[in-house]
Amino acid sequence: MVDANLTISDRIQEKLDGLTRAERQLALSILENYPASGLGPLATLAKGANVSVPTVARMVQKLGYKGYPDFQADLRDELGAIAKGPIARHETWAGAAPTEHILNRFTEAVIDNIRNTMAHIDPVAFDQACALVADQRRHLYIVGGRITHTLAEYLFMHMQVIRPNLTHVQSTSNTWPHYLLNAGDGDVFVIFDVRRYENNTLKLAEMARARGAKVVLFTDHWRSPVHRIADVCLTSQIIVPSAWDSATTTMLLIESMISAIQTLNWDSTKNRMQELEDIFDKTKLFRKFT
Repeated sequence: MVDANLTISDRIQEKLDGLTRAERQLALSILENYPASGLGPLATLAKGANVSVPTVARMVQKLGYKGYPDFQADLRDELGAIAKGPIARHETWAGAAPTEHILNRFTEAVIDNIRNTMAHIDPVAFDQACALVADQRRHLYIVGGRITHTLAEYLFMHMQVIRPNLTHVQSTSNTWPHYLLNAGDGDVFVIFDVRRYENNTLKLAEMARARGAKVVLFTDHWRSPVHRIADVCLTSQIIVPSAWDSATTTMLLIESMISAIQTLNWDSTKNRMQELEDIFDKTKLFRKFT
C-alpha cells in the first residue's frame, strides 16, 4: 500500500538500499531528473536508464504500485501540486473544508506536517548540515527567495551571535555576482527554496558549487531542483488549509539547527553573547527593569 504522505522521491530513497543493481541504477536515473523523468512511456524510461522494461515494472511494484500507470498518475499529481499557485491551492481545499474552526484545522495540518517530516528526516544528514554551518573556518552564506528570505534572515540573525565570518545574501539576483566573487573552496551556502522554485536560486547554487562551495538546502518534500547538487538536503512537509504553504516545520528545523550549533560552539558562543549584551547595555537598546 502506498503512503499518501510520501512523494515518489521519498519512497525511492527509502527503498534504495534494498534494490538490485539494475533497480538502483533505474532509481538514480529517475531521481536525476525528478519528477519529469517518469512522465514518458515505460520503454523510454527503461532505455534512458539503460535497464530492461521488466526492471522498471519490478521497481514500480516495490514502491507499492500495481503498475506503471498508477506510478505515473501519482507523479502527475505531484507535478500538479508543485505547479499550483496560491489561488488554485485555495480552491482545492475550500470546497471540501470541514466545519471546525480554522484554528483547529490549521493546527492539525501543521502537527501532521511535523510528524511526517520528523518521521523521514535523516539525523545523520541533519548533523552533517549543522557541522558545516558551525565550522567557523568556512565562510557562511545564507540566502532565501521571494518569501523564504524571512527564514534566511532569521537564521542569519542567530548565526551572527553564534559565529563570525558570515554573509546574508540578499534575495535580489542582480547582487549575487558580488557575493560569489568572494566565495571559495569549502565555503558553505545555506539556501532556502520551496515551491514555486526560483530559477535564480538554482543558478546561484550551481555557481557556488562551481567555486568549490558546499550547499545546504532547506526545501519542501517535493524538493527544489537545487537538491541535485546540494551536499545536504533537509526537506519539510508544508501543506496546510491555506492559499500559502506553511513555514512552521521548516522553522522547526532552523531552530533545531540553531540549538545544535550553539552547543557545538558553546565556549565561543557564550563569549560572543556576553560581548553583545555589553554592547546592548552601552547603547541602552533595551529597557531594564530593576
